[in-house]
Amino acid sequence: MNRARAGHGAVARHDDRRRSFPQVAPREAPDGRFAATWWGNAWVEALEDTALDPARLARGKAYAGRGHVDAITVTPGRVVAYVHGSRPRPYRTEIRMRTLGDDGWEEFLDGATARPDHIAALLDKDVPHALEAVAGLLPAPGDLVPDCSCPDDGYPCKHAAALCYQAARLLDEDPFVLFLMRGRGEQELLAELTRRNAARSAAEADAAAPPMPTVPARTALDTAGAGLPPLPAPLPLPDRPGRPAVFPPDPAAPDPLALDLLATEAAARAHAFLATGLDPVAALTPWQDAVRLAAAHPGSGLTASTRALYRDLARALDRTPTDLARAVAAWRQGGAEGLAVLEEAWDPPAGPFDRARPALLAAGLPAFRPWRNRLSGRSLQLRLGRDGLWYGYESDADREDWWPRGAPGHDPVDTLDGLLGR
Repeated sequence: MNRARAGHGAVARHDDRRRSFPQVAPREAPDGRFAATWWGNAWVEALEDTALDPARLARGKAYAGRGHVDAITVTPGRVVAYVHGSRPRPYRTEIRMRTLGDDGWEEFLDGATARPDHIAALLDKDVPHALEAVAGLLPAPGDLVPDCSCPDDGYPCKHAAALCYQAARLLDEDPFVLFLMRGRGEQELLAELTRRNAARSAAEADAAAPPMPTVPARTALDTAGAGLPPLPAPLPLPDRPGRPAVFPPDPAAPDPLALDLLATEAAARAHAFLATGLDPVAALTPWQDAVRLAAAHPGSGLTASTRALYRDLARALDRTPTDLARAVAAWRQGGAEGLAVLEEAWDPPAGPFDRARPALLAAGLPAFRPWRNRLSGRSLQLRLGRDGLWYGYESDADREDWWPRGAPGHDPVDTLDGLLGR
């Protein structure tokens, strides 16, 4: 989190409702796409579906590819940059869009905090497909309004088209840029997500906590009587370890990520030891343990310190941060078994796997291609684990870049329905 020191040690919060991004370096797009994520492509499609002249779009894409777009500034409802054209002086170009009102943000936040995996995905700079239609967050045709100081009256002109294509690259890197375009800064959203998640967790804990038997302190300390009453029986072991406290960033305090990881580790290992008498970490490989560590904190990948955690863990095991991020998603989906499903293809026996394809067709879902323990469509995939559960995966259409999504289940149709939010 960006902060600046004020006098006498006070700390002033950085207002992140205005963000500037340096010029995006030119790069080739061999498949003709400027965006690598589904939400980045939704942004591009919103402009392309509104454009009146495909030729101007093509020239704008070429401008973007050749690096004609200078630094981009994003504020609520507006994306602005100078774009170089055929004249020496660049043109001031902007894309305007509607910001969400309070009701729209309430709808989005309710949807984002309805499921823990949605919160984890957002903190990992990912947008679950289930949030696609919530509150009109993503632009639809006509939502993006281009404007440029050039004399061309095209809608859009090639300069505005170039800015739109380059903005899609920013969205690929950080979906919180889209949220800023819609009116909310990253710090404000993260604070609200954290507050709602903590409130939901506290409510769940209160509902599950058994009443605690007590002994009055006066009675326990009264040694003059005939004898002390017996101590209450130990509390029953909870179903799962509790969540650690929220450690707010403070320049004078230890790293909050390190504190959170230590607290999470202690709670998880103590719970396992009380339940089984065994240390759950002892049997893990170094790679499994690294994935477990990265997955233990829901904010991994969010701040500079957590990105450093990903980088350092991946480097120590000769993997890439993307490898680790994908493995973390699998671990959060199903633990060690979920990681095995991600990394191992195997030949399942006849039975549940053979019955899955006709069941999916009967449910009105498109045909899936079988390969070993996997059933693949254009953007959805199911993998059968050795535990008999079906694990859902998603990718951009026809990209074969599969990421674990949703919760595993015994029924393939139910698993896909949960993935699609149906």
